Amino acid sequence: MAFASGRHFLQIPGPTNVPDRVLRAIDRPTIDHRGPEFAQLGKDVLAGLKKVFRTSRPVVIFPASGTGAWEAALVNTLSPNDRVLMFETGHFAALWQEMARRLDLRPEFVPGDWRHGVDPATVEQKLRGDAQHEIRAVCVVHNETSTGVTSRIPEIRAAIDRVRHPALLLVDTISSLASIDYRHDEWKVDVTVAGSQKGLMLPPGLSFNAISQRALDAASSAKLRRSYWDWQPMLQANESGFFPYTPATNLLYGLREALKILDEEGLENVFARHTRHGEATRRAVREWGLEVNCADEREHSSSLTGIRMPEGHDADRLRAIALDKFDMSLGQGLGKLKGKLFRIGHLGAFNDLMLCGTLAGVEMALRIAGVPHRPGGVVAATDYLAQ
Repeated sequence: MAFASGRHFLQIPGPTNVPDRVLRAIDRPTIDHRGPEFAQLGKDVLAGLKKVFRTSRPVVIFPASGTGAWEAALVNTLSPNDRVLMFETGHFAALWQEMARRLDLRPEFVPGDWRHGVDPATVEQKLRGDAQHEIRAVCVVHNETSTGVTSRIPEIRAAIDRVRHPALLLVDTISSLASIDYRHDEWKVDVTVAGSQKGLMLPPGLSFNAISQRALDAASSAKLRRSYWDWQPMLQANESGFFPYTPATNLLYGLREALKILDEEGLENVFARHTRHGEATRRAVREWGLEVNCADEREHSSSLTGIRMPEGHDADRLRAIALDKFDMSLGQGLGKLKGKLFRIGHLGAFNDLMLCGTLAGVEMALRIAGVPHRPGGVVAATDYLAQ
């Protein structure tokens, strides 16, 4: 497309649209990260993050993508050759498992079909069979961005508790934090991993660990080597609002504004909005006669919807048409799902009209691409949204 009038429709499941208020907040002169004005900024964002993670415990911020927060969670709590229970729920779960292997951990990777979340019964069975408590951590991706499937963390926590197993619970919320109900303290999560570029409505560049007391205790004896990712210098400097090395100052301006936006809407309202948009999208998909990737009604994601293509049709060709004709970016299928699935992101700074425009673009692209479908998906979504 040589020229595109209007705004680009960024409908991938992250990075997401950045609100103008956040862009304006980032667009400020950089200040001294050792001065008193910065100390107040640091205290503001660290306190505000606790509300979003729903924790009274510390949250640390690293200048990194969510991948950095994955590594920080592992290296601060574990030692070489530790057994770790992980689950193949999708592409990002597989990448986290590969990181664990590279860090000289021993992940037990439970196979999956990329259409279901973590089975709590399997968690219980695996831990019950670990009488010597060799498994040191259970790692779960809460919302698998590659598949549109959300694992049921409270049920997983209950399974761990039934067995009375001491394994730490590490949870990736990179595409669920500030989009899907999540409760670090109540669900007794030990380390929650997150990133800035999805529900928090920021550009990429900040990553987060929310840390339980059990995780802090584990860090005191963990033997994996760490320097940049070490929690202790972060926690010590954070007490006065500072960081042990140069922080991403202007992104922290944006984070403070994003936290204000979430507080103004109210987290419960944020979750309800995402739930509505997920349901409206699924109604459109079903009206088209296409198949939602998530195969368990209890595990539909409110952040994004994965849509399977009919046999013989290429999802990447559909995405290319949507971009060329309508200046709209849709998420691609990753790993095993490349070409077989496309993803609609409906998270972050997003409203009903933006969703309707997105679904209209998809429906037109389906027609142009010659993908067998029934018309009327947009109508099904608008009928639901207008109720």
